[in-house]
Amino acid sequence: MHGSPPGPPLKAKDYKSDVKPIWCAGCGHFAVLSAITKALAHLALPREQVALVSGIGCSSRLPAYTHVYGFHGIHGRALPIASGLKVARPDLTVLVTGGDGDGFSIGGNHFMHACRRNLDLTYIVMDNEVYGMTKGQASPTTAPDWEQSRLTPHGTGLPSFNPAAIALASGAGFIARGFSGDPNGLTDLLIQGIQYPGFSFIHVMSPCVTYHPEQKSWKQTIHEQSEATTADPVIAAQRIQQNDHMETGLLFKAGSPDRSRFPAENTSLEQIARQFVTHS
Repeated sequence: MHGSPPGPPLKAKDYKSDVKPIWCAGCGHFAVLSAITKALAHLALPREQVALVSGIGCSSRLPAYTHVYGFHGIHGRALPIASGLKVARPDLTVLVTGGDGDGFSIGGNHFMHACRRNLDLTYIVMDNEVYGMTKGQASPTTAPDWEQSRLTPHGTGLPSFNPAAIALASGAGFIARGFSGDPNGLTDLLIQGIQYPGFSFIHVMSPCVTYHPEQKSWKQTIHEQSEATTADPVIAAQRIQQNDHMETGLLFKAGSPDRSRFPAENTSLEQIARQFVTHS
């Protein structure tokens, strides 16, 4: 990809590719794609300085729909790929996208340790509480009594995975929840997450109206959090466990992490290579 030509500032549409999304009509992911491109335009990031990494699933098609560097990885492995990229190229703005199955099931272990490492990544998970691409299987975030899947006609009987609680316990410094039905609010969270100098986790409630049509009611049940954002993990943990998991906003934001052990943004690949030789 060549550098951005001189001219007027890029608009959101300039970050979209010519590939047309093949998501189902009414899918919340359309709004997430729009919010991401609006955030990039707001931050005026050169397209050649942005990389978007994904795994497998409906939401992981996103790199093809954007006009930035993209990597469509394998199931559950987007975060380690993105982590390696960020360490090798600290000058890049690295975004990671995926779904609740990709991120919290097969990729669950990588999710926890990415939070713990606290690299400067922005992880955007589009959660529709179902495996949409494989025709409606229950996912880790599916309600235990959801009986619409043919594989679990009596519900899973298992407690739902709580992504925000896991992220907090694992050490993520920035934790937010957004809703695809609130594109302006989601864009603002993405801008804040990209600007945060550590691991930012943005949990996006993104309805799958094809396999989980009940989620159309989310427009009435999702609401903004009433408390101010906290930097205290104890307070954040209490709020996350007590709320109905339908509150949107910035749930937790810690201070800037210690970056001294990571390469600076102006570090060259040759300098990184020399460090390995020095310590070998």
